[in-house]
Amino acid sequence: MPKEQRAVFLSQDEIPTSWYNIQADLPEPLPPPLNPGTLEPMSPEPLFRIFAKELVAQEVSRERWIKIPEEVMEAYRWVPRPTPLMRAYKLEQFLKTPAKIYYKWEGVNPAGSHKPNTALAQAYYNKKQGVERLVTETGAGQWGSALAMSSAYWGLKCRVYMVAASFRQKPGRKIMMETWGAECFSSPSNNTKFGRGLLQKDPNDPGSLGIAISEAIEDTLSDDKTRYSLGSVLNHVLMHQTVIGQEVKKQLEILDVRPDMLVGNIGGGSNFGGFCLPFMGDKLQKKNEIEFVACESKAVPHTTKGKYTYDFGDTAGTTPLLKMLTLGREYKNPPIHAGGLRYHAMSPIISYLIANGHMRSIAFGQKEVFEAGVMFARTEGIIPAPESAHEIKFVIDEAKRCKESGKAKTIVFNNSGHALLDLAAYEAYLSGKLEDWEPTVIAYPSFVK
Repeated sequence: MPKEQRAVFLSQDEIPTSWYNIQADLPEPLPPPLNPGTLEPMSPEPLFRIFAKELVAQEVSRERWIKIPEEVMEAYRWVPRPTPLMRAYKLEQFLKTPAKIYYKWEGVNPAGSHKPNTALAQAYYNKKQGVERLVTETGAGQWGSALAMSSAYWGLKCRVYMVAASFRQKPGRKIMMETWGAECFSSPSNNTKFGRGLLQKDPNDPGSLGIAISEAIEDTLSDDKTRYSLGSVLNHVLMHQTVIGQEVKKQLEILDVRPDMLVGNIGGGSNFGGFCLPFMGDKLQKKNEIEFVACESKAVPHTTKGKYTYDFGDTAGTTPLLKMLTLGREYKNPPIHAGGLRYHAMSPIISYLIANGHMRSIAFGQKEVFEAGVMFARTEGIIPAPESAHEIKFVIDEAKRCKESGKAKTIVFNNSGHALLDLAAYEAYLSGKLEDWEPTVIAYPSFVK
């Protein structure tokens, strides 16, 4: 790759035409969702009241390729896709490393992150079914922004429950959602019975994604023309995101580059899943030997300290039981600035892959993560989202290890969004006010093996 070539772009004719479903290539079926009342495998039908029917069908499908509807393809062109693959030359030079560092840059769309890849698809299927309103949760606000934008695109109403800590830290996200026509409420809120109960106990409850999910589901069930939309965790969400990894494969082929490591951050699993699963499918078929590294927060160490067991996806305990790496639905998430990582559990797919040794995970503290984010901004120009700064921390460390060993590795990571609405977090770091958190006690779920 010549020095002057900073980015690799694809044409809009090269957007992937199908989503990749890794369930077709797993060594065994994922453990099924369980009915929390009977602890027996749950049929998909009860989920039709929560999600669009086509999304439920995708959730349980084991078909390898799911064709992307032309209407969604047109929406992807509008966002727009494809996104560039970048070479981090300035970072490499600063570190004096023999490593080659590439990153997929997903922050170029109006919502500022990878989230529209599934938001546009989910809104489409709901619109096609005759749904009039979507309700969801959001952590840092990237998902809520993406669904608000996508709902406006398809002419749907939208309501977002935003985790209270992020609601207070990132007022710009609320303004974005409202500008696109959505309602945005701090969670826990007075809109739901569950939220009111939590506020009575603690009016300053910082909230969590699990709480916001509970509120969104309760709201959804109050109106027959409303459906719930989830921005991460579930199988169909990760599948929609595989447009990222498929594009990366093509871009690396153009460069004749074979990656040694693929790195990403994990909150619920959507951006890392979308980025790595097309490559993981090849690894499971022994077509590559790539090392997959998932990066999380030490404050919410759901995979590095989590237990692989069945748990609820929300705090109130209203969802089916899913087998995941989890800290327990009642885990109190500290108000770290990487709001997208403040979730007690992990996607069943990513959990399965970590638990079975196909990928590994590592946790970082908030201060060291922002140090890495600042280094990246000062070398590459992009101010990365706090979530993305987690994998940047690992990439920097690995590049330093390459320098020490003299071994050149090709490292590729998914830079899943920008931090232009997270500048208060960078201000806290730069002024020395940022805090680190780590759990001392974790109440793991134990009612199901």
